[in-house]
Amino acid sequence: MKRLWLILLSLGLIMAFSASAFAVDVNVSGSFYVGGLYLNKISLDDNYSWKIGSTTYTGNPSTAFFYQRLRVETDFIVSPGLKLITRFDALERIWGGARSAPTSGSLTPVSPLAVDSAGTVAENENLAFDWAYIDYVSPIGTFDIGYQEVGNTGTVFGNSTTPGGRIKYTSLPFGPLTIKLDITKVADNSYSYNNPVSYTNADDNQYGLEGVYQWKGGKAGMKIQYNDYADPEQGSSPQKEYSKKYTVFTPYVITKIGPVDLQAEVDYAIGKYKEYDSGSTNSDVSISNLTAFLDATVHLDPLYVGGTLAYVSGNDPNNTTQQKGGTLTGGTDWNPCLILFSYYDVTNWVGPVYGYNFAAPSAPGKPGTSMVDGPMSNALFFQGRVGAKPISDLDIMLSISYAEVDKEPTANGKPSSSTNPLFVGGTYGTEVDLTGTYKITNNLSYMVGLGYLFTGDYFKGTNGNNQIDNDYLLINKLTLTF
Repeated sequence: MKRLWLILLSLGLIMAFSASAFAVDVNVSGSFYVGGLYLNKISLDDNYSWKIGSTTYTGNPSTAFFYQRLRVETDFIVSPGLKLITRFDALERIWGGARSAPTSGSLTPVSPLAVDSAGTVAENENLAFDWAYIDYVSPIGTFDIGYQEVGNTGTVFGNSTTPGGRIKYTSLPFGPLTIKLDITKVADNSYSYNNPVSYTNADDNQYGLEGVYQWKGGKAGMKIQYNDYADPEQGSSPQKEYSKKYTVFTPYVITKIGPVDLQAEVDYAIGKYKEYDSGSTNSDVSISNLTAFLDATVHLDPLYVGGTLAYVSGNDPNNTTQQKGGTLTGGTDWNPCLILFSYYDVTNWVGPVYGYNFAAPSAPGKPGTSMVDGPMSNALFFQGRVGAKPISDLDIMLSISYAEVDKEPTANGKPSSSTNPLFVGGTYGTEVDLTGTYKITNNLSYMVGLGYLFTGDYFKGTNGNNQIDNDYLLINKLTLTF
């Protein structure tokens, strides 16, 4: 018996000292946050009412809750230059809150896809994998193949980094220049087990070419992305069969000039928003969507001052042959305010904050909807800010933001008429935000914030006599990174 235990102990020691020969190296990183949010009014409509089932509710209640998210990235290093990269989100939910319905009892999920995940909202409330891809550094460049982050180019403006299936190639540097190529499968509508369809050639594909020029203290680049989308209704009616083919040009620069951090980006989409197939009597609709972003911060330790100018073109309801809005936005990654155009802490958790002429809660975001929503669209945005770091671990910032619409919509998003009246105002409003972030340790920080929105007349909808309310938000968040 002693001999057997000696043999087992020896084998255990051998396994322990030679573990690296049996397993890959693993790097783990990630973040965890828990936040508390209070929103004084869930609508800007002074006479707000909503309907759930056959019951109509009135009033304008507040909402308050705690919420959290765990995000873990794991890199499995198989050999030098070859690794498998994964990322998952877990327990992304409101403490004690209602859970999302995962499915409808069929193969069609009720819960929508989370914007920054490969899983649904319901899956992220438990666990959902976002990434799983091979990263191979070859003699001719780096190849990334699999589900990975897409939609992030240049500055944070315009980025909505939803994971997707992609093949990406990054060249070896040509001096300061790097070339990137990618093919992304945004949507596949081919016949499959869980998608029993009768149409073909109804996919959404993207093809990208990007050049990046880097220097000490900055970089500049240009991405050209071709989008090829076919409407999945093909085969149902010749009148509805169309494709969407357009190109997005994205020049950008990020640099530091003395004490000034400067970044700028322009996105311009041009092509066909709807190109109908032969046999259709519908007229084609072109696309001409423009966004622009300029941001500067001057560091005057311990103070800093900065400003932001952002623009996203809106759609003219009286122009039925050209689509100037609705395709490009400010992106879900760019959250300039605590309330206005805040995706992650308002839209993602509370939902859109409606004004008048809003669509039913079951169908938010329809044309002619007045609501505080992220990401930013159809808007001209200005922000000035001043901050101080009295000690190295404390950052206090005050910002004042103003936004107005680019094109005033009609009630139904159609050409103006007595049944489609134009909105009476074009001002989103002015927001004042005060935030403070304290770095407790190198990996743990705590943020508190107060945002107050002086609501603009855009939220009156199509009647200037409608009464609207101001709104304010209180937030605090504890964030751990590792």
